[in-house]
Amino acid sequence: MRMFDIIQHKRHGLELTDEEIAFFVKNFTAGNIADYQASALLMAICCNGMTDRETTTLTLEMMNSGDTIDLSRFGNCSIDKHSTGGVGDKTTLIIAPVVSSLGGKMAKMSGRGLGHTGGTVDKLESIPGYKTSISPEEFLDIVDEHGVCVIGQSGDLAPADKKIYALRDVTATIDAVPLICSSIMSKKLAAGAKNIVLDVKVGSGAFMKTIEDARLLAEKMISVGESLGRNVRALVTNMDLPLGNAIGNSLEVIEAVEVLKGRKKGDIYDICVELSANLVSMFKEITYEEARKMVIEVIDNGTAYNKMKEWVASQGGDVSTLDDTSKLSGNELKREIVAEKNCFIGAMNAEGIGVAAGLTGAGRQTKADVLDLYAGIYLNKKTGDRIEKGDVIATIYASTEEKLDLAEKKFMESITFSSEKPSKPQLIF
Repeated sequence: MRMFDIIQHKRHGLELTDEEIAFFVKNFTAGNIADYQASALLMAICCNGMTDRETTTLTLEMMNSGDTIDLSRFGNCSIDKHSTGGVGDKTTLIIAPVVSSLGGKMAKMSGRGLGHTGGTVDKLESIPGYKTSISPEEFLDIVDEHGVCVIGQSGDLAPADKKIYALRDVTATIDAVPLICSSIMSKKLAAGAKNIVLDVKVGSGAFMKTIEDARLLAEKMISVGESLGRNVRALVTNMDLPLGNAIGNSLEVIEAVEVLKGRKKGDIYDICVELSANLVSMFKEITYEEARKMVIEVIDNGTAYNKMKEWVASQGGDVSTLDDTSKLSGNELKREIVAEKNCFIGAMNAEGIGVAAGLTGAGRQTKADVLDLYAGIYLNKKTGDRIEKGDVIATIYASTEEKLDLAEKKFMESITFSSEKPSKPQLIF
């Protein structure tokens, strides 16, 4: 079998065989196929697409290219959720203690942030003492005892994806649905969970810019997961504006704590209830309505917040910072962005606001960048809100005046004002 022939078949729009796909994944991962040939195949896939069978085979081969995690000891209670990336998305911090307090077992490996999107691991590392790197044995033992453990990606899960993604990033093949699907699902399936809920973001701050594309991606991921023996559901949700009010690592932990203490509602609460209820209904095999009542109850009565403290303590985190979140702040300077006239927030560009938060030091532009875990932006107002002259629109936190200046400039470029009240954006499509 020759790579030349595989490229030619896909360039002509033909369906690749399982053997051809396996040959490509195995040999590219092993270094036996040149980047220029792999790039040619990726572009042919981008232009001509893949059938469901091809996408499933590609996902399976990528999943099996490295380590896999065996969660069979948890049976149907093993759960995971995945977001396709967004701004202010701290849903894992809320969902993990909610579903584990109801009997779910979440053994989760999360990534770090890059560009305008944040990373769950970075957020957790803003809690003093929290360990994001532990042995595989301790990882599963913590899940066994406490129901949840969230660590950084470790071991050699789906190494084929790492190599393929690096090429996609520089060859304009990022937005091919079969390649996005196989990238996400190969890692989710290798991580071992039986029940998976996907939060597929759409809008200015997401990879998918239209609802139609987001729905197609969601349907493909469900199809692939179910064909490989997993229970999968997906929600298509709005990322035309940031989720919640906080953007930045410790700021987002504080907001998550406020939700779990029952002090905060709004879009972040609503989406976490929805995602959690779907997960609970899956592993408990009950109706969504029954699961939703249970989710709301464990938030209202403090059970989920207590589970968060138990989880954080099990990974070495200082629980006192959750009880007193003022400890989750540094010596950052603060700048309030004040309204100059009476009007409404007409629209927000989520990606632009994410970039602005990155300019404070809260995000990385390269993997080597060191984060300021206490920097970021807090949105006092969001799309559709009325503002009076003198109201604070947002508060920016950074370590220097220069960073405050850069972040303020980008933030102001990313919002528009309106004299007419716009409709509130739909959260879940």
